[in-house]
Amino acid sequence: MLISMLIFIIAGLAEIGGGYLVWLWLRESKPLWFGIAGSLILIIYGIIPTLQNFPSFGRVYAAYGGVFIILAILWGWLVDKKAPDTYDWIGAAICLIGVSIMLWAPRH
Repeated sequence: MLISMLIFIIAGLAEIGGGYLVWLWLRESKPLWFGIAGSLILIIYGIIPTLQNFPSFGRVYAAYGGVFIILAILWGWLVDKKAPDTYDWIGAAICLIGVSIMLWAPRH
């Protein structure tokens, strides 16, 4: 369980970090290497979820979506300095509960 959560977190940081570098390049006129680095990180992001042991692509990506939401809130808070409000935290908690149910519920 801890390994799968670690893989989700690494994937999320790669997606958000890569996307952020591309954003900075295109929206804030940063140098081209920001866009290239961001694009390479996004390619790596596409590979990281394949390291999961879950057999279903759809389930892995759906669960990852919940983890991504939480990481995006934290990124906005720590990097963009936009503090999440109560509703952000409630939504993130609901996502985490949903991810846990999807991944670890007993199935027959």
